[in-house]
Amino acid sequence: MHKKMTFKELLKQDVNAMFLNPEEFGETHVVNGQEMVIIIDNNEQIEREKRVGQSVGGIYANQKLIYVAAADFRELPKQGSKMMLDGEVYLVDDAIVEGDMYSITISANRGQGKKQR
Repeated sequence: MHKKMTFKELLKQDVNAMFLNPEEFGETHVVNGQEMVIIIDNNEQIEREKRVGQSVGGIYANQKLIYVAAADFRELPKQGSKMMLDGEVYLVDDAIVEGDMYSITISANRGQGKKQR
């Protein structure tokens, strides 16, 4: 007899099968030197910017909201730590555990976020 999966077990299964699936929502990017499938959520980021504002010390910030599998990323990044996304340097503004995924807001002031050589 098969044991029914719990809702949490189904969500965990859906992290890679649905949400981070490149044929569904996920896209392959290089995060901290490691290639992984993530979601860059521009729509949610726009909504958050409306509520909070996007200016950092009067300088326009290039801000992104990304979702990663907790298993791929391992440790939740600390606020203020550096993060590389596709060769560009960002600072972690916020990082939240959302089940088996992390929601991470990163930003770079205009002129920052340059490609590392």
